Amino acid sequence: MIRVVIADDQPVVRAGFATLLRSAPDLAVVGEARTGAEAVALARTERADVVLMDIRMPELDGLGATRLITADDDLAGVHVLILTTFEIDEYVFAALRSGASGFLGKSAEPEQLLDAIRTVHRGEALLSPAATRSLIARFLARPDPRLVPPARLAGLTDREREVLSLVGAGLPNDEIAERLVVSPHTVKTHVNRAMAKLGVHDRAQLVVVAYESGLVTPPST
Repeated sequence: MIRVVIADDQPVVRAGFATLLRSAPDLAVVGEARTGAEAVALARTERADVVLMDIRMPELDGLGATRLITADDDLAGVHVLILTTFEIDEYVFAALRSGASGFLGKSAEPEQLLDAIRTVHRGEALLSPAATRSLIARFLARPDPRLVPPARLAGLTDREREVLSLVGAGLPNDEIAERLVVSPHTVKTHVNRAMAKLGVHDRAQLVVVAYESGLVTPPST
């Protein structure tokens, strides 16, 4: 059972999401938060697996709450899925840098939201819709004082760096396996080792590292 906290300052929105999630046999709503601070507290006390996080909330917004969750070792197993009204929104990029596992527009279809929760719970990146991947890549490539130094990749093997670059390009494990002529299980092993060495908690953060370290460069437009 995937334990979910819903964080949104609008009661009607929270109620709508809660009703939808309770219709899925593998999802359980374990808390509802009105502010980012409440979301952080509930993630901790309710042992949440996923937090559906709105961005604009009072007291502490969704970005600040995401940073607190992803920086807390006791909450290492919690994945944050950002819900945004505008799918092309620079808040989305800030959310990824804050440690979110991905984002989804509030206009998404119900099944898309349910699948998104399952996706981030598995530790996979959710950069939706797919058409915005290049836009995300361009943003992540902008100068930023927190850019990952290339030396951070020094501990990776050549194959791990290769897998990291393909993850950064948005390829799933099956496609990476086909390209490298190895099994999906082998790819998953390399992905997990890269995450451990780089100190990141999921695939979305591998994408960020791949771009911010310069291992992957934005697609030309």
